[in-house]
Amino acid sequence: MIKITTDSTCDLPAYLVEQHNISVIPLGIVKGGKLYQDGVNIRRTDIVAHVEAGGEITTSNAVNIADYEDLFRRESARYDAVIHINIGMGFSCCYQNAKLAAEEFPEVYVVDSGNLTVGHGIMALAAAEAAEAGKPVTEILAMLEDMTARMETSFVLDRLDYMKKGGRCSAVTALGANLLKLHPCVDVMDGKMAVTRKYRGSIEKVVGDYVRDRLAGRDDIDTSRAFLVDTCEDDRLASIARQLLREDGRFGEILEAKAGCTIFCHCGPGTLGLIFLRK
Repeated sequence: MIKITTDSTCDLPAYLVEQHNISVIPLGIVKGGKLYQDGVNIRRTDIVAHVEAGGEITTSNAVNIADYEDLFRRESARYDAVIHINIGMGFSCCYQNAKLAAEEFPEVYVVDSGNLTVGHGIMALAAAEAAEAGKPVTEILAMLEDMTARMETSFVLDRLDYMKKGGRCSAVTALGANLLKLHPCVDVMDGKMAVTRKYRGSIEKVVGDYVRDRLAGRDDIDTSRAFLVDTCEDDRLASIARQLLREDGRFGEILEAKAGCTIFCHCGPGTLGLIFLRK
């Protein structure tokens, strides 16, 4: 039997994690000088309240080598092999730490997703489905390598203050975007983030324009599955994107998720992403 493990940055909904027996190890979240565990003892609303009260932006900590060793030791004792899928090494040193930890365990295989949020969550889900179907380790690893090159992860931001405070967006850029009501579209490309477009208007209008742009004139999309992820406490943005995906009518399955605290630390409230594979 093969066990699939991954980082909390995968942002997979709890029901999918439980259904497919995926083990998720949490990253650390530092808020007000205290260390918390993503998805365990801190919520997005805790971060919002802290920042709005004038607190410094929360930061994320990679999973350390010792915690990965504990995970791999526990799962190796119960399974024939373990495949661990990390957040992209361009965003965190989790992959490097997991690789070092795995050196002690010959049947543990560590995969750099080159991605973040459900961009690497989709890979963990596909790996778990393949393991359930009885696929061997070599076949699952080859599938994941193929998926890495075909993954299309992008998102639009309502606010830039979280990225500015986190050092990922200059104060001048943030001020200019806020005054002009510009909302950047960010793509994950070659394991890094890049602003590929800027939209103008309310975030609700922007989400509609963004989803339509992502789908228009495309014949290179693998339409078996699409994933929406957002950082809202309500359904206001997801409902717009969901309706457009349903009207498009091509996707066999539309999954949805709420981003965890690690992703939220860097993009803040009012962010929505659309993730799917290219053919």
